[in-house]
Amino acid sequence: MSAFVKACALSELEEDTPKRVELDGTPVSLVKTEGEVFAIHDICSHANVSLSEGEVEDCQIECWLHGSAFDLRTGKPSGLPATRPVPVYPVKIEGDDVLVSVTQES
Repeated sequence: MSAFVKACALSELEEDTPKRVELDGTPVSLVKTEGEVFAIHDICSHANVSLSEGEVEDCQIECWLHGSAFDLRTGKPSGLPATRPVPVYPVKIEGDDVLVSVTQES
């Protein structure tokens, strides 16, 4: 069973502005956009840079270094130079708490 941990308060998230958190040693970028909150691995699969420093548009987060964009729902890249997806994590909202599970199920 996945273990959900508190990542932040929902009130801390600004629309289309990524927030970097570390959960159980995993860097995660939280994004509130289009009425939902998404959690995606914060390190670009193409270059070792933080995705939370990029911009959000059309439910995608763009890597600021080379311009690859990743779908916040699936982690799949939508263009080069990235070719590998990044992990996405389940999110639950309980009151003002944003809960994320970074536990890998086997």
